[in-house]
Parts: sequence; structure tokens; C-alpha cells
Amino acid sequence: MALVTGANQGIGKEIAKKLSEKGIKVIGTSTTINGVKIINQYLKKNGFGFVLNLKDTDSILEKMKEIYKKNYSIDILINNAGIKSDNLLVYMNSREWENVIKINLTSIFYMSKSVIRSMIKNKYGRIITIGSVIGSIGNRGQVNYSASKSGLIGFHKSLALEVASKGITVNIVAPGLIDTQLTKKLNILQYKKHLSNIPMQRLGTTKEIADAVMFLSSEKASYITGQTLHINGGMYMP
Repeated sequence: MALVTGANQGIGKEIAKKLSEKGIKVIGTSTTINGVKIINQYLKKNGFGFVLNLKDTDSILEKMKEIYKKNYSIDILINNAGIKSDNLLVYMNSREWENVIKINLTSIFYMSKSVIRSMIKNKYGRIITIGSVIGSIGNRGQVNYSASKSGLIGFHKSLALEVASKGITVNIVAPGLIDTQLTKKLNILQYKKHLSNIPMQRLGTTKEIADAVMFLSSEKASYITGQTLHINGGMYMP
């Protein structure tokens, strides 16, 4: 069974749909009841959605305990949910910093910790987190977002080392600029500026990100761990 956070829209929705199409039962999370309705609608009988507040660590632990009490076993964890709260450092307040770190980084610790014992017991597991190119190159006005996505790299490398002998792989998919609701809010000047930094001269698609996640969650990627797979049209080449 797979669990996908932030599965009501964008990249998370595309990933959950692809997993479901492969016959994998999916649990999708959203922060709202309406989001859960969307998840239940497209998953139909091959999974379900539930409300999860990733800022509330107690809530994460309680919800995950409920899942395991119902005898659901999470073999694939997709940490997709994330937020932005952009501001220059001189204007950034503590709430803008803490909310982004809590959801984009701290929640990954709690989500991964909640599934890892079961994966070790089963001697199988896939943990895949959606990072960002910004974690590697930085960006003005995003010290909080960049720090959270950069922190994921060290977390995943260390966890990969801890569980590599247990049949568990731990990887990151780091998108560049992807065609989602967020990019649709760009005006024409912003759009052209971003496009000028992408050698392929186009935005990526949610399908391209989901395809990479599907590969990393499959047996074909069983010898890949501790890696960050960059999907950005050439705007960053490590």
C-alpha cells in the first residue's frame, strides 16, 4: 500500500493516480475535507483520503497509528506535500520560517519514522520525497523554502544508510519549474524570466514528475538509494 501526502492536487494527485492505475492501493492526504472528497472521487475503490495537518506532529502520529491499527501496511511513502511562504530575510517573520520548516522538513521526519519499523519488519520499503531544485541552487526571497528542501538531502542520505541493508530505498525527486496551479499565477514577464533559465525552454509536467516517482518506487530502482533525481529541463546539472 502507498501513502501520498498532498494528494488532492498537482504532483501529489498525479502520483496517487498513477499508483492506483498500477493496482496499488493508495491512501492520500489533504489538509481539508474538500481535498479528501477529491481524493476519494478519483481513487474510487482503490484507496481513500483523510485529513492530515502536517504542522501538528501529534496529529501525524495519531493518524498513522490509526492506519496501522486497521492493518494497513505502508510499503511506499511519498512525501509530496509542501508549502511556500516567500519573503526576503530582512522582512521574514518567525511564523513564515517555522511553518515552512515544519511542513517541508519536520513532517518528513515524523512521516518516515511512523512507517520505518513496519518496513524494516517486512524487509521492504520505498520512501520518496518531493524536493526542489531550489534546495540545491537557492533563490532570493526563499531562505525558508530553500533551507527546508536542502535539509531533506542530508536527511535522506543518512536514512538511506541506516536502512539500506533492510530492503528499503530512500530517495528524493527534485523538480524544477513544473506546470501547476502555482506557475499559472505567474505574469508574462515572470514566466519569460523563468523560461530563460531553462535550456529546454518549457515547463515540466506533473506527469514527468510522477513517472520518475513510479520508477523509483518500482523493482527497477531496487539498487538506487540516497539519491536526488533532478528533473528540471537542464536549469541545474549537479
